[in-house]
Amino acid sequence: MTKKAFAIACHPDDLEFGMMGTMMLLKDAGYEVHYMNVSNGSLGTDHHDYQTIVRTRREEAMNSAKLVGAIFHESICDDIEVFYNYENLAKLVPVVREVEPEIILTQGPYDYMEDHVNAGRLAVTAAFCRGMVNMKCAPTAKPTLQNVAVYHCMPHSITDQLRRPVEADFYVNIASKMEIKRQALGCHKSQKEWLDISQGMDAYIKDMENRAAIFGKQSGVFEFAEGWVQHNPLGFGPEDFNPLAVALKDFVKLMPHAIR
Repeated sequence: MTKKAFAIACHPDDLEFGMMGTMMLLKDAGYEVHYMNVSNGSLGTDHHDYQTIVRTRREEAMNSAKLVGAIFHESICDDIEVFYNYENLAKLVPVVREVEPEIILTQGPYDYMEDHVNAGRLAVTAAFCRGMVNMKCAPTAKPTLQNVAVYHCMPHSITDQLRRPVEADFYVNIASKMEIKRQALGCHKSQKEWLDISQGMDAYIKDMENRAAIFGKQSGVFEFAEGWVQHNPLGFGPEDFNPLAVALKDFVKLMPHAIR
């Protein structure tokens, strides 16, 4: 049976910023990789109308997924409507069941933006509900019972909502994937101008590189890295179930505070 890794990010380009290197290494390790943005990017513009920006950002995300050989999944809601509610959960659970991932990469409960936090919460609960036969979801999908490990990436700000530092459990060496990460982020052409205007992120590819370098420095050994925190395995798999660390053992640096 093919092992699958499912990257579930909030907005188009979030995945490229924080997860793409790790996802590509998992692909090299034999995983079938899946790509999903919970939100469609509808508010990521200062001049396009709704239909134009949604269509544009979908095409950009599809181009990125195609570039890296990932299976693309459609978004389920608009920006700032990424609420942790049953309506959104009922749309995401069937997707998680159909993919049947062993690994889920998603955003964390400590991110600076509520959309990001809620996307991660939805991904966690969708994974938790994978085997619940009475879960009401649309469309319906057959429950699954596989072990799944959930991993949260580092927040873009490198701090939580209250500006407190976030520590990774482990770092993944993504130096060999920096070029494909640059190319994938570059697919999101509509966001360069928007991020310059809305968040002062001039040269957003350079911004991504700088963050990868910061995480590399935090690892103490890597030039470029992505950082991860593993979700509590209770309800998802055995206590010692850590398939990402096993699959990428030659690329992982476990931090002292995470050693149990």
